[in-house]
Amino acid sequence: MSFVKVADDCPFTIHNLPYGIFSTPNNPQPRPGVAIGDQILDLSLIRHLFKGPILSSKTDVFNKPVLNDFMALGNEAWKEARTRLQELLGTECNDLKGNSDLVSWALTPMDCAQLHLPAKIGDYTDFYSSIHHATNIGIMFRGKENALMPNWKHIPVGYHGRASSIVVSGTPIHRPCGQMMSDESTSKTPLYGPSGVLDFELEMAFFVGPGNELGKPIPVEKAHEHIFGFVLMNDWSARDIQKWEYVPLGPFLGKNFGTTISPWIVPTEALLPFIETNVDQDPQPLEYLRHSDPFNFDINLEVLLKVNELPRPVTISRSNYKHLYWTAKQQLAHHTISGCNMRPGDLLASGTISGPTPDSFGCMLELSWKGEKPIELGNGVKRSFIQDGDEVILRGCCEKNGIRVGFGSCSGKILPAHPL
Repeated sequence: MSFVKVADDCPFTIHNLPYGIFSTPNNPQPRPGVAIGDQILDLSLIRHLFKGPILSSKTDVFNKPVLNDFMALGNEAWKEARTRLQELLGTECNDLKGNSDLVSWALTPMDCAQLHLPAKIGDYTDFYSSIHHATNIGIMFRGKENALMPNWKHIPVGYHGRASSIVVSGTPIHRPCGQMMSDESTSKTPLYGPSGVLDFELEMAFFVGPGNELGKPIPVEKAHEHIFGFVLMNDWSARDIQKWEYVPLGPFLGKNFGTTISPWIVPTEALLPFIETNVDQDPQPLEYLRHSDPFNFDINLEVLLKVNELPRPVTISRSNYKHLYWTAKQQLAHHTISGCNMRPGDLLASGTISGPTPDSFGCMLELSWKGEKPIELGNGVKRSFIQDGDEVILRGCCEKNGIRVGFGSCSGKILPAHPL
């Protein structure tokens, strides 16, 4: 239990303690904080209280505008910090609680703070790790017999995304423009204009901690030591632009215009009480991808759509992280098996997380089945894809044996395209 009041339905309990970067009107300098209840604990103001063997000489990491340096310290430093934070925020330790002036300075109400991207993201990779999503997309465009590509069950398929257009939750996204080929057109000339088939993608992503040397892969059995923590992600997609451009090199303009992440990074250690058995993989992957330790998590995910025609957001999907076929450890091991070097703050995403049932599909392309079955939102309002003014809200939470750990929300509103 924490001496800071935490509401029963709050995702930011003492079992969670996610890291983020925030600023305030009276101190516009972005700095690290930890979420507890509806408050933010300013790590820059309590860094002198970290007296452990690793952090006592490295407390300057809590006075930086991004978390990269803290991420780089590694797994043992993260554990030391987490243990100390739970001690400081607990009811029995007076090092923080007993100093009323420090408490008043170091705790900031969330509604008085601005949240920023938690790290300087050098590189971003998006995987395609949900077998349900991959199967559904394959059925749509290749038929049931050829739903999965021959390589899909052998490698965690992925592509390199655009790090510069990753934004924090609450940042509006303009509808992208680009080339597309109309399905109705008899012309072989593409059209230019705003995307008419704009979609969200329900994803999660993890931040890399310590990197690896160029040419030296991260072995799968050690991969968890490089995974700092997880966030929610909406990897916005312009399906019509993507359809025209993706052969032969994959997504480009259809994906590079915006990716939204939640501001709070939930530490991997906070998710361990919710660990699940890995999905059975048949055929067995190659040796470098095999790991017997479970690294799957029971994280309930929800997608809400807020439209101007209705007074409240409507839940349109409920899924779960545990549906992913490839684990985060396998994703990281595969990414580096070529010798690719990772760096602190790199971001690796899961790909769309769809479950086995229609109400658990992770994007509009699946939920409306290519637009053929519009979603009923109520009062006669329907959506096949995302319209201007619509806001997509992702939520994620774990709960088990009285322990609650949540991610908060990841939201973004679509604005009209910029004129050419």
